[in-house]
Amino acid sequence: MGEQLTTSAEALRLFFTEDIYLVNSDDKILPEISAESVSAPAAQHITAVAETTVSVSGAVNEVPGHAAPVIEVKQPAVKTVAFKYLGKNQKNILILVNDEQNEVSTDKGKELLRNIVKALQLTANDFALLNYATCMQTGFEELKSFFKLNVVLSFGVTPLHLGMGEHPVNEIIMQDAAQLIFSGNLDQLADDQIGKKTLWGSLKKLSI
Repeated sequence: MGEQLTTSAEALRLFFTEDIYLVNSDDKILPEISAESVSAPAAQHITAVAETTVSVSGAVNEVPGHAAPVIEVKQPAVKTVAFKYLGKNQKNILILVNDEQNEVSTDKGKELLRNIVKALQLTANDFALLNYATCMQTGFEELKSFFKLNVVLSFGVTPLHLGMGEHPVNEIIMQDAAQLIFSGNLDQLADDQIGKKTLWGSLKKLSI
């Protein structure tokens, strides 16, 4: 088709019986594309374009003759975790124990923990005491988000339990600006003189 020779609307109606659209600045005209005027493969191609072409604003670029598809956006589920713990956690210090038989530990395990807390000059207002046996499969990220961790003292809960890599026991390690010490179960640690001595050496280096 050559250049458009007239701009008269009445004259153009004599030559074109279908709707026409201005598609670019050099005044070329094309008849409307409908599903009936193209072959089956071409119609499928146009439909695919209509389904996958999305502008930045989120609107779908429609192809004439085809309804715009409905695009559903699924929001990720928010996981809510509730923990039953002792203390008020005012200094964001988490003490983890792991005992399926007792609320905290055996009598000698609790006595050891009382001595550790007293030596660090902490009160129940300063820390949260959580028995990991009540929330198995909980990872470090969930604990950090809930307790806003500065310090973690872990007795019987290993780094692998929390989804972390392997780390030495009774030594300070850093994880996302939090100081962590992983030690043995309180009941067993109470009878481990070497373990308690190594642990105490690390406890004295904590920034609380």
